[in-house]
Amino acid sequence: MHLNYHFLKFLCPELDKVFSGKEILACFSQSKDELIFQTGDDSSERFIRAHLLPPQIYLSFPEDFPRAKRNTINLFEEIIGDTIKSCRVLSFERAFIFELTSGKVLLIKLHGNRSNILLYEKDGVSPLKLFRNEISEDKDLDWRSLDQILDLSQERFESLEGNASQFLPTLGTVPRAWLKERGYPEADLETKWALMQDLLDILDTPLYSLAEKSGDVVLSLLPEQNSKSTFSNPIQAANELFYQALVRGNFEKEKNSLLKKYKDQLKKHQSYILKSSQKLEELRNSAPPSNLADVIMANLHEFGNGISEKELLDFYTGKTIKVNLKPNQKPQDLAESLYRKSKNRQLEWAQLEKTINQKIEQVEKLKSKIEELEKSEDFRKLKIFKKTHGEDKVLQKDASALPFKVFEFEGFPIWVGKSASSNDEMLRNYTKKDDLWLHARMVPGSHVLIKLGANDFPPIPVLERAAGLAAFYSKNKNETLAPVIYTRAKYVRKVKGSAPGSVNVEREKVLMIPPLGPDDTISPKNS
Repeated sequence: MHLNYHFLKFLCPELDKVFSGKEILACFSQSKDELIFQTGDDSSERFIRAHLLPPQIYLSFPEDFPRAKRNTINLFEEIIGDTIKSCRVLSFERAFIFELTSGKVLLIKLHGNRSNILLYEKDGVSPLKLFRNEISEDKDLDWRSLDQILDLSQERFESLEGNASQFLPTLGTVPRAWLKERGYPEADLETKWALMQDLLDILDTPLYSLAEKSGDVVLSLLPEQNSKSTFSNPIQAANELFYQALVRGNFEKEKNSLLKKYKDQLKKHQSYILKSSQKLEELRNSAPPSNLADVIMANLHEFGNGISEKELLDFYTGKTIKVNLKPNQKPQDLAESLYRKSKNRQLEWAQLEKTINQKIEQVEKLKSKIEELEKSEDFRKLKIFKKTHGEDKVLQKDASALPFKVFEFEGFPIWVGKSASSNDEMLRNYTKKDDLWLHARMVPGSHVLIKLGANDFPPIPVLERAAGLAAFYSKNKNETLAPVIYTRAKYVRKVKGSAPGSVNVEREKVLMIPPLGPDDTISPKNS
């Protein structure tokens, strides 16, 4: 909280000069945490903008404010057409009032999490209206009770044994830090009194500085060695604080958060390329299982009379190799399974190469997007960037706001709907026609998607992993084996008026799979 009593003490006389005599033309809100008053006279207009979302409690007084055409609501209509008579701070309080010619009083209360704006009738004891109705204690608050009288004598200071917070509760974080830096907690009582007087002298003749402390922009009435900017006018200081801390600060947070998501995605792709390239190299350098199958087929006669174990010459390598048959297994059956494994290995090889090439393309695109995002300098350019790259809306949204959990297996994103209504939202807003859609057969459960490109099909292990998740996030999660249907998303459609999560499915296939939830192999990226 930066707008404490010591700042308001200087701000309010300036506000009195600017707003006295101005008519209140409008009062509206465009978000539940912000209230704007439009005032004017024959010569000019001026706005009062109060942002009351804890801990971001800020005021600004711009000469212009473009009201949105949509998502805006009129408030405090009782004072429209009324005129501001005066503005004054309440003694030793983080609050000030605008007195109106009608006798009504507008209280701006800056009490951290309990900050609020209250309207009182003439001589009213309790407020006529509140901006934040959820603060129940404000419903009976008499604004006059906030005016305080503090004894700042040395006698009282000594009776409190130099406790700065009790002596002057309105000090705030920055002045207390100033005292601490000068050894206040360990000093004797006489030194403490001298330091307190020095501090009060500075606060009575302030230079308003904006400085960065612990990553936040703060307003200080004390000399700051590394100030971002300094002002002699408190209205200018409040306006710049609003911009730097709220507008610019929120932009930087949003931009940096999005940059981190893109960079994390880049690292993930680069890691996949490295690991998969190593796996591909191993496949290329290892003998195919068909070689062993050829050796077995060339030596079928060696397995007569029930022999299940035999050392054979591998004519590919010139070395001896031991072959073990399972009970009742024929050597030709083992060879057949090895030929099948070799064929699957070729498919795995081709799939790995394809996926690696796709990831390489994605890495280059991500690098380009990161470079473009780093050049965004304000919310307007950030908005353009997000709109231009709408395909990344899953990255751009907060994880908690997504209607699905995000997993990844062998480089393939797998999405699992969080609820019946979330299933509908995922299908409606996030699904592409070539994605593979999965669902536990004939029972309630989550919709599952494997994100794919055109003409792609996931490797069998990826399909089985997604099917395991579909079974796990369904009524069949405790079954040993569960049927899961799958088809392209373009064959799944929502019927108008049907229950949440229910769909019509065509061209589906069925896979029997054990339910398998998240584990060390595949872990959720969001919840």
